[in-house]
Amino acid sequence: MDQLIFLGTGDAMGVPRVYCDCEVCTEARKTGLNRRLRSSVRIESREGNFTIDCGPDWRVQMEGEGQRHMQQLLVTHAHFDHIGGLPEWADACRWLGSKGNMYAPAEVLEQINGQFPWLGRQLDMHSIDEGFILAGWHIRGWKVNHGKNGFSYAYRMEKGTFAWAYCSDSIGLNDQEKELLHGLDLLVLGTSFYHETAAYETRSVYDMLEAQELLAEIKPVQTIFTHMSHDVDLKAGYPLADGITLAHRGMKVPLGG
Repeated sequence: MDQLIFLGTGDAMGVPRVYCDCEVCTEARKTGLNRRLRSSVRIESREGNFTIDCGPDWRVQMEGEGQRHMQQLLVTHAHFDHIGGLPEWADACRWLGSKGNMYAPAEVLEQINGQFPWLGRQLDMHSIDEGFILAGWHIRGWKVNHGKNGFSYAYRMEKGTFAWAYCSDSIGLNDQEKELLHGLDLLVLGTSFYHETAAYETRSVYDMLEAQELLAEIKPVQTIFTHMSHDVDLKAGYPLADGITLAHRGMKVPLGG
């Protein structure tokens, strides 16, 4: 059976924050329960493996999983916490003499090439605006609101009768952006806070209270929250609706019945 592995579950800054002595950051330094690398997942299948996003913690994530090479990558958007590891991946491909394959919408590839114009020497870049198949998964991507940070892409993946979606960076989705989130067996959704008090116009990701309003509308069978800041304590026991789980590094989830 295919499975989903959480390589990182943190927001853009990760946990602990280097400057912070809050309870969550202190615990993360001591026992590691709340230690969070930048958000990324790997999908393992008999038909191949692929990773979603390649942030600045990519090397640590690979070492932690005992992995020496990554062949296929799907990118949600061109923010540093999602692409900061690309130069290291490209360098690994150079040393191994094996080009990697990176998949993203055309506008995301354009932004990445603007930041790292040399990557094309080691990575084959594939535009996926029309949808595609990867490791047997039929994948459709669409642009979602990322608040003050512009936009990201979410991905809906289907194989057989199982459908799931990865939506790490979004807020205030409109009806069109929600359309492909209906009828899901699993939704992986970014929620940086349990309840964020900053002014709405300054924000970029759902909090858990807002996310539960979204879930009541789209009704996935199971939901996993990721992309969590140091405001979120895995020991806290937040009042969450049935079917919601908080992700942690190394968490493995079956994709299918």
